[in-house]
Amino acid sequence: MHELLDGDSGELLALDDYWADFDQRFWKTVPPGFWKLERQQTFKEPTDEGWQAFAAGRWDESLRILDARRPEFNDYYRRIADSGFATRRVRVVQEPLTPYLQWELHVLRLRHEYGGLTRVVGPEGIAAGEIDGPLPEIYTLGTDVMYEAIYDAAGVLEAARRWRNPRVVARCQEFIESLYIDGEPLDEYFARAVAPLEPPRPD
Repeated sequence: MHELLDGDSGELLALDDYWADFDQRFWKTVPPGFWKLERQQTFKEPTDEGWQAFAAGRWDESLRILDARRPEFNDYYRRIADSGFATRRVRVVQEPLTPYLQWELHVLRLRHEYGGLTRVVGPEGIAAGEIDGPLPEIYTLGTDVMYEAIYDAAGVLEAARRWRNPRVVARCQEFIESLYIDGEPLDEYFARAVAPLEPPRPD
């Protein structure tokens, strides 16, 4: 992964500065659109009502909360399409699934249904890129900017790093896209490997 960054360490942003910057740029995204790589197997999302129910062991409630978000996702991805770009995500999945990832895959399946397409790759699919350590959580907006989400030890988002070097952004976008091309569509993976599972026990 380091060779893709070409020695550019980016710029560290405090969380509030990151959200303001991302929100200002997201709806101006141009092709090739938004591309995201998710590598970690466990996060915490304390501001998400569905995650709160999941973390408290209320699995059925967490899924009901998620299902109630269908109109929100429909409007969100319609607005993205109307803005002239698309979102694509690569989700690295290790088995057996962590409880968090089992929950998140339900969220991603709903996003996938409404247009936020995701493909799944296993650790073997990224091994060549992890010689120097785990891949970062990165996402690109067009070819103008890339962010890395930075999490604390508990898995809560605490900051972000930003790159605005078009050469670096383009190389990383192409890397994520190459993983996406080789990945398994999320709906197919979900039906095969997630749907049959019993409710998870939160960590």
